[in-house]
Amino acid sequence: MDLEVIKNLLDLIAESEVNEVSIEEGDFKIKVKKKPDVEQQSAPQMPVQYQMPAQPQQAAPQQQPAQQPAQTAQSGGDDSADQEESQPSGDVVKSPIVGTFYRSPSPDDDAFVSVGDQVEKGQTLCIVEAMKIMNEIESEYSGEVKKILVDNEEPVEYDQPLFIIG
Repeated sequence: MDLEVIKNLLDLIAESEVNEVSIEEGDFKIKVKKKPDVEQQSAPQMPVQYQMPAQPQQAAPQQQPAQQPAQTAQSGGDDSADQEESQPSGDVVKSPIVGTFYRSPSPDDDAFVSVGDQVEKGQTLCIVEAMKIMNEIESEYSGEVKKILVDNEEPVEYDQPLFIIG
């Protein structure tokens, strides 16, 4: 097929309301799409949701340095003690990827683990779904599940704490 014919075809498609055209002529095949099919799926919208919270977090550290010295002087470092009281002590299992957190292999099944369960290193704790792939997250530690930090079907970020194992 002649290059000039292809250019004319592309111009016609661009001016029309046609979204997709496939042409086969002998061994030559061409397929042209104006808009990708991905646009209708929900997965591409997920990164937009993840990026929006990141922007305010980036702005916050710029404002905090001016406020932090006054807070530390007033509180005397009690902030770390408050955080320790609200979070049980132990090893933190973090998400290795961005995705959706699931406590069980399917909606009808029991959760992989619950608070108070004993787990061994390498035992599956949850699933994080990323781009329709179910990734089993295994415990890096042996011990008791002290706290589950994420709700079922909640989006999680890379390196976000998921479990506290003690």
